[in-house]
Amino acid sequence: MTAYSPLSNLKFMEVLFTPEQEAQLSEIAHHEGTDPVQLVKNATLHLLEEDRRHREIIHQRIAQADRGKFLEEEEMDARFQKMMRP
Repeated sequence: MTAYSPLSNLKFMEVLFTPEQEAQLSEIAHHEGTDPVQLVKNATLHLLEEDRRHREIIHQRIAQADRGKFLEEEEMDARFQKMMRP
């Protein structure tokens, strides 16, 4: 049996923005050559994909830790320094 989700029967979803937020979205969309609705759809899909990737990495790292595989402090420092370089 699957859990009930109030969103499972939705054909669309409405999101409310303040007038200031709508103006920002319109300005960005204009610069991107698209409309605000498509801009929000694209941004949302990008966010969901990034979230999925981050969760996948976290689960992989947890599995590595469960197997006793950890980074040594020196390697962690080196990775951190590499990430911080412009």
